[in-house]
Amino acid sequence: MKLITTKAYERKLKKFRKQNPHLRDQYVKTISLLGDNPYHPSLRLHRLKGKLQKFYSISINLQYRIVIDFIIKDDTIILINIGGHDEVY
Repeated sequence: MKLITTKAYERKLKKFRKQNPHLRDQYVKTISLLGDNPYHPSLRLHRLKGKLQKFYSISINLQYRIVIDFIIKDDTIILINIGGHDEVY
């Protein structure tokens, strides 16, 4: 799978890493799994609801997630946002 980031995602990631240095290894593992097998059970891939219904989410852990645009036909995943499960984007 091809992983693409947006400029907004890069900004959020920089802030996320600064605020959560203890999650660095877990983030790297999550991104690696996503690129290798987006359907891996530990990612808990699922479609979002409401105004984000065109996007999907994967979990870094039970508290943090990454919002993605999952384009299966092109084998492309666009990383949209990173943050807490309870954050409104």
